[in-house]
Amino acid sequence: MDNYYPRLKDLREDNDYSQQFVADYLMMKQPQYSRYERGLRDIPTDVLIRLAKLYHTSTDYILGLTSNTKPYSNTKPYK
Repeated sequence: MDNYYPRLKDLREDNDYSQQFVADYLMMKQPQYSRYERGLRDIPTDVLIRLAKLYHTSTDYILGLTSNTKPYSNTKPYK
């Protein structure tokens, strides 16, 4: 799997958000968020989900598992 940390920075910059804005959205301090972008800390699942919602994409896209930026549809319930 490719290193997915640069995608965080790319998504943030593509949306013209500052690290402080994203950190505030995630209810954390900016240095903590910066560690995620630099790959110094793994992203917890709850943070990953909130980032996907912020950027209107899927967690798979952030993790580098797909190149499709569109989020998954919630039209089918899980069985």
